[in-house]
Amino acid sequence: MSEPIRVLLVDDHTLFRMGLSELLEQRGTIKVVGATGSPDEARRILREENPDVVIMDLHMPPIDGLSLFRQLRQEGFTTPTLMLTVSNAEEDLTNVLRAGARGYLLKDMEPDDVVDAIQRASRGETVVAPTMTMKLVKLLQQEQPASNPASLLELLTQREREILTHLAQGESNKVIARALDISHDTVKLHVRHILSKLNLTSRVEAAVFAVEHKLNNPKTKC
Repeated sequence: MSEPIRVLLVDDHTLFRMGLSELLEQRGTIKVVGATGSPDEARRILREENPDVVIMDLHMPPIDGLSLFRQLRQEGFTTPTLMLTVSNAEEDLTNVLRAGARGYLLKDMEPDDVVDAIQRASRGETVVAPTMTMKLVKLLQQEQPASNPASLLELLTQREREILTHLAQGESNKVIARALDISHDTVKLHVRHILSKLNLTSRVEAAVFAVEHKLNNPKTKC
């Protein structure tokens, strides 16, 4: 059995910290090594515990999460960090990812999606809340031209193209599974095949590819 992912929670709301900590610990694959709302305490835990992933609230006193994250980077801390927030503002998403955070999560996400995001961040992936995917896709499209040849589409099966259209909508595996009446594990397998065939590293890149090739409408036949 693999070692649990060691996580530090940084959020100024005590009740939320306690609830999220308990939720994560119940999964068995994650160990919360610290939970605090204090920037100084967060630094101490980072030094002493060396967690695998940090989950940090974006808006909290006395210093907002983004400013604290930037300070920690300047101080030499490189732990993959996921920003957790209630804000769905495109500006916040842009600032967080440009600062070098590993992901952007929303506090109304499903617990399974939060756990999945932590696991993916620990593997080096960039993760965003499903409902923020389209905003990130538009951001990436503005910053870089399409680079994947359309011929790559020919490598995908009909079912894989269908799932790709759902990825472009920012839908989670669970939502896709319900929409297509297939199992969650089947969706996960198809997503892995899609990324491998298109030589992509994340669902975000797959969503960008889908939009670039006009595969972003699940009701449209591929």
